[in-house]
Amino acid sequence: MTSVRFAALGDSVTVGLGDPLPEGGWRGWAALLADAMAPAGSRELGNFARCGALIEDVATDQLPRALAQRPSHASVLVGVNDTLRGDFELAPVAARLEETVVALRRAGAVVLTANLPDPGRMLRLPEIVRRPLARRVHAINAVFDHLAAVHGTVHLDLATHPAVYDPGMWGADRIHPSERGHRLLAGLFAARLAENGVPLWSRPDPRPSNPAPSAWAQAYWLATKGTGWLCRRSLDLLPGLTRLVIAEAWHELRDQTVRLDDRLRAELAQALPAPLPAGNPEPVVSSVVVP
Repeated sequence: MTSVRFAALGDSVTVGLGDPLPEGGWRGWAALLADAMAPAGSRELGNFARCGALIEDVATDQLPRALAQRPSHASVLVGVNDTLRGDFELAPVAARLEETVVALRRAGAVVLTANLPDPGRMLRLPEIVRRPLARRVHAINAVFDHLAAVHGTVHLDLATHPAVYDPGMWGADRIHPSERGHRLLAGLFAARLAENGVPLWSRPDPRPSNPAPSAWAQAYWLATKGTGWLCRRSLDLLPGLTRLVIAEAWHELRDQTVRLDDRLRAELAQALPAPLPAGNPEPVVSSVVVP
């Protein structure tokens, strides 16, 4: 079995929030998948993800550290925080994502990517909030689809997977996966790797190893750590979301929401000018051997 180095890049989902370890800290889907990639002693996980990370943070801060690890496998799961920013611009987002994927592929890594779920469907948001978020999420997903087609990433379409929208897959905040959710994500990636001929040591166990938190434990987490997280995120994300909703309401009152659709559609066409190839190329199976 070839030894592997797995570099995980992204935001709080890849950090592992929602899947606590008994001794403290977080485990998460990346650690569960790393355990399935190779036996202990033959695998190395570098989790470079950071809570609140943007796509720019991944490209600027996380990517150089990941490349220094000489990864045989790497994951890039990011974008949710970008969709809530008031200064969201699709072209720079697409360019930075492509730079990241290309750099990892050139380093010889099998690269894992995934579409973002629909936040409105997950959180059951009002239509006036759901629509502008969905518009941006769909645009970022189109970028990830394009990168998968052009650069042969091992790609998951989480936006249409029904299990992703099962409330049991999400933690008390309904924003970060629960242990079941992290195990689902690890299992889906393992299945996609196997489908693409990438060897695995085992398959992630879908069964939780820790008891599900009680209603009291979830309420306590929300009242303590969850509230702190929400306050921190409100300072950097809430203003952008508020402006989005106001713009959506303004255009809706004038029956002009189609202009917002057309605008982002034009940005997407500019960000992805090259036509997609017919069919998805197979990802290159890494031949990196860790000494």
